[in-house]
Amino acid sequence: MSTLHIKNMVCKRCITAVNNLLQTEGYHVTHIELGEVEIAEKPDADKLASLDKHLHHLGFELIDDRKGRLVEKVKNLIVQLVHYSEGPLEINLSDHLTRELPYEYNYLSNLFSEAVGSTIEKFYINQKIEKIKELLIYDELSINDIAHRMGYSSTAYLSSQFKKVTGLTPGYFKAIRSNKRRNIEEL
Repeated sequence: MSTLHIKNMVCKRCITAVNNLLQTEGYHVTHIELGEVEIAEKPDADKLASLDKHLHHLGFELIDDRKGRLVEKVKNLIVQLVHYSEGPLEINLSDHLTRELPYEYNYLSNLFSEAVGSTIEKFYINQKIEKIKELLIYDELSINDIAHRMGYSSTAYLSSQFKKVTGLTPGYFKAIRSNKRRNIEEL
């Protein structure tokens, strides 16, 4: 049995795409989750190179170093937290990461910044903004409800951070996105 670590595998569609590729290539997947796949086989270097080439075509790549795998684990924990948590994001990110990974936060933060060229906090904020965009587009929650769900102390703070990252207010983003969606009868 082998464990493969795969970069950029950050959503459920990614899991499906990688699983399909591995099965097409003749691998037997025993377990798959964000960023990590267990297969029954122990592929040699040539098979890994071929697999990496196929993964590149889908926007993924194999990670073969310990630090790279750790950075991907940090990314995947943040993506899982932001995009797949059920309740409000009332969590201290540094505590969450050190609880899930056996490393001090300072080490994780320095490693992440060195590898990615940005901070863990910026990655976390960007993921939150992407989730907020999704929630605004679905139009099922008010901005106040979104602020609560995403762990913001107020709608003003959410709006300020949203505008800083996107250049738009949440209300304006919602308005321009809804103008782009049309009923099939209008086409």
